[in-house]
Amino acid sequence: MQMIDGGVTAPQGFIANGVLSGIKAGRTKEDTALIFSEKVCNAAGVFTQNVVKAEPVKLTKLRLSRHKAQGIIANSGNANACTGEQGAWVAVRMTRAAANSLSNSEKIGTKVDEDDILVCSTGVIGQQLPVEVIEEHMDELVDGLSKEGHEKARQAIMTTDTQYKECAVEIELSGKKVRIGTMAKGSGMIHINMGTMLSFITTDCAISAEMLEKALRSSVEGTYNCVSVDGDTSTNDTLLILANGMAENPEITCDGPDYQEFLKALNFVNTQMARKIAADGEGAEHLLVCTVQGAKDEQSARKLAKSVISSSLVKAAFFGKDANWGRILCAMGYSGELFEPSKVSVSFTNSKGCIKVFDHGTPVDFDEDKAKILLTEKEVGILVLLEEGEASGTAWGCDLTYEYVKINGDYRT
Repeated sequence: MQMIDGGVTAPQGFIANGVLSGIKAGRTKEDTALIFSEKVCNAAGVFTQNVVKAEPVKLTKLRLSRHKAQGIIANSGNANACTGEQGAWVAVRMTRAAANSLSNSEKIGTKVDEDDILVCSTGVIGQQLPVEVIEEHMDELVDGLSKEGHEKARQAIMTTDTQYKECAVEIELSGKKVRIGTMAKGSGMIHINMGTMLSFITTDCAISAEMLEKALRSSVEGTYNCVSVDGDTSTNDTLLILANGMAENPEITCDGPDYQEFLKALNFVNTQMARKIAADGEGAEHLLVCTVQGAKDEQSARKLAKSVISSSLVKAAFFGKDANWGRILCAMGYSGELFEPSKVSVSFTNSKGCIKVFDHGTPVDFDEDKAKILLTEKEVGILVLLEEGEASGTAWGCDLTYEYVKINGDYRT
């Protein structure tokens, strides 16, 4: 597997663009993105577990029931959530405008079905989305579609993100080069047990719709569903994957070496995105990586790790560079997973070294000054060792800072 440039346009047949439509007053960078494939794709998605779902989520879930898609239209600055019938119509209008502009474009040269366009929105909840400004800029958005357009597209979906998030890889399946590319946004309202934030994956792999969905759901469990920034599950979380088959590898229709290699690559790119999202949590100064080893099974390990990185007290301790390991044990204790506390060991680890703070149920007399130096690093690992089995799991989070409160105290203004 080789990392490559290009994000969502790295795979064959995919182009993208982003433009500034003017959805939210004061924004100076792109706020509307479009990803398009030359060919209709097999498609799959995972969505928010929040009962309150945004209108784009409802429409995209409905359209994905056919397991087909050719493009994704997305905007930032307005979530189009809790907007009623008007919001539902706005979501339809966004896809209709995209399909019409694509169909009328000499560059595209083919008719595009409205039902093959998926839609996503992110931003403020409870305000009507001014879809007219998106419609007015749709021809500009389509005309600018290109291989280089991933750079503007990745910018267009950002809200409070401080950096763009994308990656791409190339693998070989049965002698054919296959590429997977992705871009994501996520900084706040991020919590485990959901689809994800907004994340779009493209691939030129030939893979059946059934196996594509199987791979996506399998990958999400150990990547996006193991991220927490603030404990809030958004109304708009959406993860979409489109596969156009243009790599011309033998189609993956069942489990086997090619499927496993594809899943390995998918896990890699999704792990990269999960880490980037956690590291870019609103106001965050530290990426927290909790790994639990020696658990009875993988599910238990992940659940314990998730409980640790989701704890506000743990997050606050790391902001203060306080090696308060007791909060880690506390968070594990209310996770719902059973384990023997007297057999637990905890260490803090990163590029500066490793400090054991709890050993088989007993506190360790460690060097507080050395610990503070270690906890000053941008990335801090929390290593938890159990003696319940041989399984392991990892979750990603960030510290809780004053800046998080400032950002969210006046988010609408």
